[in-house]
Amino acid sequence: MRIDISRPEFLKAWQVAERTSGTKSTISSLAGVLVTVENGGVRLSATDLRTSVCCVAEGVRASQDGSAIFPVKLLGELFKKAPADVFSVEIKQEKGVFMAGRNRTRFMTWPVDDFPKLPKSDGAERLCDVSAFEFSRILAEGSVASSPTDDFPKYLGACLLQLKDKALRVISTDGHRLSLSRCLCEEEGETDLLIPIAPLRELQRLLGAFNSGTGAKPLPDTLVRVLYDGSMVWFQMGGIEFSVRRVESSFPNYEKILNPDSTTTALVKRADLLSVLERIDIIVRSHTRLVVLHLSPGGNIRFSGKAPEMGTTVEELDAAIDGEPLKAGFNVGFLQDGLKSLGSERVRMNLNGEAGQMILRHENTDDFLYMLMPVRIDPQDLIDEEEEEEEREPGKISEVDMETLNSLKELKEISGSLGPPGP
Repeated sequence: MRIDISRPEFLKAWQVAERTSGTKSTISSLAGVLVTVENGGVRLSATDLRTSVCCVAEGVRASQDGSAIFPVKLLGELFKKAPADVFSVEIKQEKGVFMAGRNRTRFMTWPVDDFPKLPKSDGAERLCDVSAFEFSRILAEGSVASSPTDDFPKYLGACLLQLKDKALRVISTDGHRLSLSRCLCEEEGETDLLIPIAPLRELQRLLGAFNSGTGAKPLPDTLVRVLYDGSMVWFQMGGIEFSVRRVESSFPNYEKILNPDSTTTALVKRADLLSVLERIDIIVRSHTRLVVLHLSPGGNIRFSGKAPEMGTTVEELDAAIDGEPLKAGFNVGFLQDGLKSLGSERVRMNLNGEAGQMILRHENTDDFLYMLMPVRIDPQDLIDEEEEEEEREPGKISEVDMETLNSLKELKEISGSLGPPGP
């Protein structure tokens, strides 16, 4: 088998397969890419046993049919550092030769029979067809609250892909926060697919390959077809088929978790809010990462942070605030994650009391929400101005102070009736 390769076009497919290969596996063949030449076309396949990818390679001319496992670490480096943009690879009886300019590198391959059989989507059921542009958006937004983990329950390190009410949703949670994003589609019915977060992050990178050359967002007219069966999910797009094994667990009923009520609402510029939080984080990142928000209806939001041996910080930000005055604490990192995922210029904040959840949304749409639970505020988390139990207006005496004054008055009267103090 011999293939002549034009590097710029070929590397796009090679890098897709390379990232999916199991380079950390103890199974040697998983650390390679299966290259198959058939009827003049070249197909690349790779797997780490949990995810798999098959893609058509461009910029390749094949002289005869055949297949071989190309070692990723060796050939991947040679492809990228070859002295010419056009080079060749020839395989005979599991022995290969890489030829580029005056370079000749000989290498060994693994037996093709050692490469695992990849799951086929021939009998799978179609879930939906969705715009790659919209699918990329909801994956980025809906996966914010999840992170790779082996913790139990398993849904903590996964995302729920849900078809419901003619909309495709992506939902994730880590127990402290929840993110949900959706886009419209024409398919009806209800289906839940729980998918590990790590393969979905790789899928986001694949979707970023379908762009106009000026950014990382896919073109709107590129479609992604989603298929599934009892154990696998497939994503087909532009000559690539990406498959991932489903998580054997159930996602919590998130609709019961979300509380539509709110006591305080605020509309604020997203960029300004992120800047404030980044500065607060400088102080609190080495301690509790707690930021305290003070919302004053008709006024502004005051932010404060405190960390032992570091210092304190206070900032104020203009906002349109309605409802009740509120003081609530949140993890500054979690709050930043949600804001970075929002694409609108301004963000809506709905808060439900000091112990209730906060929900962030786009200014004008409900396609994405980010729910964050508050952090309990201890007295040592407050700066001096906040340690007072209540704000006092100039010249006004609180009920607690009035009781103290009355007690002192009574004590003075009693002391006077007893006569002057002795020598």
